[in-house]
Amino acid sequence: MGKLFLIELEGKIYSCKHCGTHFALAEDIISKNFHCRHGKAYLYNKVVNVTSGVREDRMMTTGMHTVCDIFCVGCGSVVGWKYIAAHEKQQKYKEGKFILERFKVYGPDGSQYWATHDSQVGGSDPDDA
Repeated sequence: MGKLFLIELEGKIYSCKHCGTHFALAEDIISKNFHCRHGKAYLYNKVVNVTSGVREDRMMTTGMHTVCDIFCVGCGSVVGWKYIAAHEKQQKYKEGKFILERFKVYGPDGSQYWATHDSQVGGSDPDDA
């Protein structure tokens, strides 16, 4: 196996809770109003140090989307997903964007989001959609 090259970010960083690999900057957050199985999730314009899984269609709160899970390159944990295509016109803004599940990442101040018992089970999408 070759040497793993990671991109090191500077500033307010969101990172893997398992291995500390950097994922994104706070300034790249588009929205904090998304939810996933474990609670809160943030929509990002740009994410680094992840690999993409298999594309699949998923029914979410705001309709059908083609997505792929994203994995930390440091430890292999699933940390969120990437929107490949939105099947509804008003959801097209998500295409090419990334979701990081807050339960799976540390915040810029080292904080961790804890899942709640009333977390949304069915999917991912903004509160206000």
